Amino acid sequence: MDFDITKYVLDLLKVDEKYEYIIRYAYAILKIIIIIILSKIVIKLGSSIIERFFKKQKTSRFGLNERKADTLCELLKSILRYVIYFIAIMWIFESLGFNITTVIAFTGAAGVAIGFGAQNLVKDIITGFFILFEDQFAVGDYIIIEGMSGIVEVLGLRITKIRDFSGDLYIIPNGSITKVTNKSRGNMRALVEFQIAYEEDIDNAIKVIKRVNEEMKKDFKQIVDGPEVVGVTNLGDFGITIRVIAKTLSMEQWGIEAELRKRIVNALSIEGIEIPYPKRVLVENRKER
Repeated sequence: MDFDITKYVLDLLKVDEKYEYIIRYAYAILKIIIIIILSKIVIKLGSSIIERFFKKQKTSRFGLNERKADTLCELLKSILRYVIYFIAIMWIFESLGFNITTVIAFTGAAGVAIGFGAQNLVKDIITGFFILFEDQFAVGDYIIIEGMSGIVEVLGLRITKIRDFSGDLYIIPNGSITKVTNKSRGNMRALVEFQIAYEEDIDNAIKVIKRVNEEMKKDFKQIVDGPEVVGVTNLGDFGITIRVIAKTLSMEQWGIEAELRKRIVNALSIEGIEIPYPKRVLVENRKER
């Protein structure tokens, strides 16, 4: 027979029977509160240990790369939370006087009964495992899913969270992910286009741009190839369009484009090469009185 510590304390203190139920319920509530607090502490400590482990893996010679480490870190923290929550719920049921074996059996029977209703949940979890196993994307990748784009913040068992550049957070069930565009794998293209006036010497302008390209290549290690002048790509209403392209490390293309654009504009301005812009001429017709 199981030892009932509550009954033992009540007998020891010789508590009146009419207060016994109140004390038992108070004890059960206190025990539930302690279980919840302990669960939070275990989750926090476990998450901290997981984070420290994968932080070491990032710096280890034979460890994981940063994005893979971040992905596995978030996944293990998610699994830890589910496991601790399950244990805590079972413990709470036991504190309320339920038999654990009965609860597990009932849970299994209920699981079969609602299995058809939980198909989406199962689909989300299975798809999450395939995403991780096939390395479709990882935490820190810039991806596009069904028109939603952003940086992956969380890749969990059931959901994926991506945050776009405006700050919006998209929470997407893994089971609904059918097509992913990953823009963080391999080198990326940086493209800059600008115009010079028709009156300017094209060869001289390209010469100035090439000088800027050489300076950019020396100053930025993020540039893998180029920048190179493609040439004249369009004859517009106001001027001649010249295109410059380069290959950069993943997620570095926007910064390189901005810096390249700024340097080219400054260099052309110093050389006196005009960058055209729309002009409006107002003609005033004054009638003689």
